[in-house]
Amino acid sequence: MPTHTDQVPETPRRRPPLGPEHRWVILGVGVAAQASFSAMFSGIPVTAITMRADYGLSTGELGLVLGCTALGVAASDIVWGLLTDRFGDRRILLTGLISTGALLVLMSLAVVPTGDGRPPMPLLAAGLLLAGVLGGSVNGSSGRAVMTWFREGQRGLAMSIRQTAIPVGGAVGVALLPWLAASHGFRPVYAVLAAFCLVTAVATWKWLHEPDDAPQGGGGTAGEPVRERSPLRSREVWRLALASALLSVPQMAVLTFAAIFLHDAEHAGAVAGPLVVLVGQLGGGAARVWSGRYTDRHGNRRGYFRTVGALSGVVIACAAGLTLAGAPVLLTASALAAGGVLANAWHGVAYTEIATMAGARRAGAALGLEGTTLFTVGFVVPLAIPVLLEQSSWSVVWAVAALAPLLGVPLAPGRRP
Repeated sequence: MPTHTDQVPETPRRRPPLGPEHRWVILGVGVAAQASFSAMFSGIPVTAITMRADYGLSTGELGLVLGCTALGVAASDIVWGLLTDRFGDRRILLTGLISTGALLVLMSLAVVPTGDGRPPMPLLAAGLLLAGVLGGSVNGSSGRAVMTWFREGQRGLAMSIRQTAIPVGGAVGVALLPWLAASHGFRPVYAVLAAFCLVTAVATWKWLHEPDDAPQGGGGTAGEPVRERSPLRSREVWRLALASALLSVPQMAVLTFAAIFLHDAEHAGAVAGPLVVLVGQLGGGAARVWSGRYTDRHGNRRGYFRTVGALSGVVIACAAGLTLAGAPVLLTASALAAGGVLANAWHGVAYTEIATMAGARRAGAALGLEGTTLFTVGFVVPLAIPVLLEQSSWSVVWAVAALAPLLGVPLAPGRRP
């Protein structure tokens, strides 16, 4: 009869080794996570016409509400990046997706207009602010996961594909959410967004792991030099992050107020605005993939960033001139759509460059800084546009949006030595 000492201890079950090909699965999870958040971040602003009516908001209150999600991301992105570097991509991404999904479920139950009345504006603003705080975890954690699995020479394409999830996920939100809001109210809007986050959390739990050859104590790519100095102390990292913020002004202006401009000022109907944003999102997504591949081949991420930033400023300036001249709405809308494509095109390149400057082990903090500056602009722009409109006109709004990237181009760091 066997004794206790004769029993063989059970060996803990371990997952099978993950080969290099698993990096494409990681990229897919990163794309899904980023798209889930982007559907909310980009889709809700395009419900602006319905939101203004259903929640009884003034234009100024609408701008505040639409900026709250970006403010939440801006306030939390660096913290999430540092936590990602400390605890790993998987834990932080799961935490963010599950908590964001739970919050959106709660909003679908308690923060929607009904026959009994409207939720107070501060409650709506607080809900979207918290959604930004929790959802901001996606930016650094999914980006660091991609950086960890892909090596230099592949990262531009990989990070650009991940960044393409922002306009593509945004396009899903732009195509779906305005129709849902107008036809069925805001309850299904929040419920669908919650489902996106929770389904992606399941995929993250099942498939997102660090590579088997990652160094102990914080991840990173095997064979890559370890950079212990914080990227938050690098002047060039800050220059790129601040330049990126200025280059994102046209994107946020088109995203948040193109629909209102075309509806109120150009009398183009409720479809034209979402269509312009949709073209900017899908065209920008395609441009991000191409730009990642192009800059991987030519090693010119910084030059590409500067060139596309300048072009976006020029095209939005054309939209300002067409607005001032009273040009046909088709011309003005086309200029805004083209400017939206260009303003989306450089994001993957900038994220790749700033993460490369930091190194894979510190990529979370660098990506958090990049996200903080971009989403700060995402908060400020919806607040600033109504103020500019009170004092001037739509042509001035688009002129200011055009000036910002032209100021950002010389701020960006020059070619690598």
